[in-house]
Amino acid sequence: MPSAAQMYRDNAILSASPSRLLTMLYDRLIVDLTCAKDALDGEQFDVADYRLSHAVEIISTLAGSLRLDIWDGAEGLLGLYIYVSNALIHVRVNRDVQLVIEAIALMEPLREAWHQAADSLAAAAADERAADAEVVAVV
Repeated sequence: MPSAAQMYRDNAILSASPSRLLTMLYDRLIVDLTCAKDALDGEQFDVADYRLSHAVEIISTLAGSLRLDIWDGAEGLLGLYIYVSNALIHVRVNRDVQLVIEAIALMEPLREAWHQAADSLAAAAADERAADAEVVAVV
């Protein structure tokens, strides 16, 4: 039987908007990369391998969500995802913590940008709902 915390996480994921799901993936990616860096620094290679493997899965999910047919920037972002994913695979083999640091430096600004975009979408949706409510109240 799932724990209350697991049920809460599952419900949060199932009820999240697409933009919120994207930011959740980026948040977890940064957590995994940071934990992998710390594990490598502490020579906890099994923990580092798990976190790096999960980070590669997240990047694969992000790459798979790109719509190359409708967004001109998708190919550039896909190239970045491929680069970071390959770097993390290299880290799992060679234990090169500098590549994890580079991955964090590359992915953190994207995480922040997606959070800002999601916040803007949420604010615009709230404004639209408020405007709709005003129209209904007048009618």
